[in-house]
Amino acid sequence: MKQEEWRERERIYACWLCNFPDIGNKQLHRLSQLCGGPEAVYLADKGKWGEVLSPKQVESLARYTAVWKPEAEYRKMKEEGIEVLTVGDERYPERLRRIPDAPYGLFVRGKLPQPDAPAVAVIGSRECSEYGRYVAKVLGGFLGQRGVTVISGMARGIDGIGQEAALEAGGYSVGVLGSGADICYPAQNRGLYEKLIKSGAVLSSYPLGTPARPQNFPPRNRIVSGLADAVVVVEARAKSGTLITVDMALEQGREVYVVPGRVTDRLSDGCNRLVKQGAGVVLGPESFFEEIRQLWETGKKTSPKAAEQPNTFLEQTQIPGLPKEQAEVWGALDFEPKSPEEIRGQLSDKYPEKQIVTCLMQLCMENLAVQVSPGRFILRKITT
Repeated sequence: MKQEEWRERERIYACWLCNFPDIGNKQLHRLSQLCGGPEAVYLADKGKWGEVLSPKQVESLARYTAVWKPEAEYRKMKEEGIEVLTVGDERYPERLRRIPDAPYGLFVRGKLPQPDAPAVAVIGSRECSEYGRYVAKVLGGFLGQRGVTVISGMARGIDGIGQEAALEAGGYSVGVLGSGADICYPAQNRGLYEKLIKSGAVLSSYPLGTPARPQNFPPRNRIVSGLADAVVVVEARAKSGTLITVDMALEQGREVYVVPGRVTDRLSDGCNRLVKQGAGVVLGPESFFEEIRQLWETGKKTSPKAAEQPNTFLEQTQIPGLPKEQAEVWGALDFEPKSPEEIRGQLSDKYPEKQIVTCLMQLCMENLAVQVSPGRFILRKITT
């Protein structure tokens, strides 16, 4: 079999595997590594699947596989202008591949990000002020005109304004969705969605048809920061989802910049606090672009070495001194928000749900887990 034929078959079965909804990112990595790729996972038996998945997940995958027609579904997806990339695909964005929690699969609609151009995530408040709207528009347009990829979440407010401005200036932008790549969210940004498909791209780690849910957005945010060389916050309140993206950017080693605001403006509380904590300050589009250009040039010189760094996320399997039940609960977590019930379904020993909740609270107190929404928890990255 020719190499290109083999790659196409891998994409066919990646479409099958990544569209299966009842599996976490860490399990996708482990299952693919165990079997040797998506097609090998498809051909494996339940016993092999059971080395990674819970019995309930194995049965769910078997039922899903019995009715899924890989080649037909793959053709249907391609006809809609969507393709799927796994982390092992040579076209998978290199910046994202190097983050420790890289999503196993991406659904992409539009043109893939160019690896030879600097990229900046422009993020901020949905309920932005006129000042924030003006800054996002000027900054997005300035960066887009000069060949800088503008990354954001296609949300209302700062995110969408910056992306729209970049496209209007003839630039390139990527919208990362908290839904399937075939769903425009929010619906009011349909015009931007269509422009991104034509001149940029929308992408998602979620199966096609997945509706936007609150628990989908923290993992979405890590992709926004992971695709960028730097993150710039235009407006953010003291308690804002934007700051989750900032935390993830810092864990990924990205530079963080902010547009400072008046001390009496609640929309600037988050930005001003980040300044106090040492974030870079955007004084104007020209000076900011020059800093990004220098950052990009420095990154190009060091990127070959960085690309050789292993993905240590999957090797992080135990913490010395952690009680057995806490260790098992921690091992079931990844960067996809999960409920105690979902975690219980992954564990070999069936602890009562109340005990799992207790373990999760203890893990949060020890900074090993984060509660991102009521009843939903994710892994906190351990830095060494």
